[in-house]
Order: sequence, then structure tokens, then C-alpha cells
Amino acid sequence: MKPLILIAMTMGIVLFDACSGDKKSENPFFAEYNTPFNVPPFDRIDTTDYIPAYIEGIKKHNEEIDAIVNDSREPDFENTILAFDKSGLLLTNVSKVFDNLNEANTNPQMQEIARKIDPMMSKHTDDIFLNEKLFQRIKAVYDRRHEMNLDSQQVRVVEKYYRDFERRGANLSPDQKEQLRKINAELSMLSLTFGENILAETNKNFQLVIDNTKDLEGLPQGVIDGAAETD
Repeated sequence: MKPLILIAMTMGIVLFDACSGDKKSENPFFAEYNTPFNVPPFDRIDTTDYIPAYIEGIKKHNEEIDAIVNDSREPDFENTILAFDKSGLLLTNVSKVFDNLNEANTNPQMQEIARKIDPMMSKHTDDIFLNEKLFQRIKAVYDRRHEMNLDSQQVRVVEKYYRDFERRGANLSPDQKEQLRKINAELSMLSLTFGENILAETNKNFQLVIDNTKDLEGLPQGVIDGAAETD
């Protein structure tokens, strides 16, 4: 019986990997949008796509950061600042879609996803901005920015990223960085909970009273009739 069990388990793993691969290939965030003006294909995005896309986006972003940190060349604008600026594209794409939809048209399922994503993103952001080796490369370019034949826009970008890191705790001691991580994680969840509470309270008590029928001009009659029937 044991060989049969082993074969069954092996087949199960193979099937699971195959299904996972299919699901990944179907995720709209893992391919070019191929839409006018590169607009996200909202009609093909399902709520189940977000968490896998976030996880993959964080993984790819970490790989890109590791490539910058482990570059043996002397830090310069191209291999450090520009490379950092171009990193995290997948994570940026999924975040823009999810954050905007969650703000504009949320629901309990989206809110549940946000509660899972927020701690992940808080940790990932701290991992980036508290990365000592990455900051030292950025600082090396910042210290020599006026000696590297950069144009004014490039200097501005260097200064921006240096200040971003500095303001997010890159110059803190190890103990202070650990404390900052805890504060950021707590603030992330508190902000999310606060927003959900405000939304719930607004939805419960909100009423739209229209005294002037001119305010209804241009609305379809079906919408007007439906609103009139709402208690």
C-alpha cells in the first residue's frame, strides 16, 4: 500500500503545481496589459489575483534590490539611483489598482485582502528603506552628486531618494530601527481599522436629502425612481 500512497501523493503535488502554474499565467498582473493607454484590464481582474500578485511583486522587488546591493561596481547614478527608481514595477502596478479600487469601491472581501496585505507591505517597505547596504550606495552617490557630471534633474532625483531614506529611518541605530518597524506595523493596521470604522459609520448614517428637483436634472428616470423608493 505504501508505494500506492507515495504515487498518489506525488501525483497530487504535480497536479497542484500544474494548477498553480495555470492560475499564475491567468493572473492579469503577470502579463502585459495590451490595452489602450496601458490601462489595467479591470474586466479580467478578480479579487483572488491580488494577494498572489503582491507576493510575487515583493519577491521580484527584493531580487532587484539584492542585485543593486550586490553590484560590485562603484555606486553611480545608473547602477544605483536609476536601478532603484526602476525597481518594483509589478508591485507598483498591483498596488495602484488595489489601493484605488479599495478606496473608491470597497467591500468586505477587499477589506479582508487589505488586512492581509497591509502587514506585508509595511514590512517590505521597512526592509527597503532600512536596508543599510542599499542606503550606503545611495549615500555614496549623494555625497558625490556634484562631482559626477549629473544634470539638474538627476541631482534632484539623487537628493529626493536620499531624503526619502533618511526620513524613513535609514540613519537610525539598529535598536531604533527595530522600534520603528514595530511602530510602522502598528500604525499600518490602526490606519486601516480607522478607515474601515469611518466608512461603516458613514454608510450607516448617511442620507442624501434633495430639496430642489433641478439637482436631479440629467439623471436617468430609473435612478430617480429608485432613489425615491429607498427608505
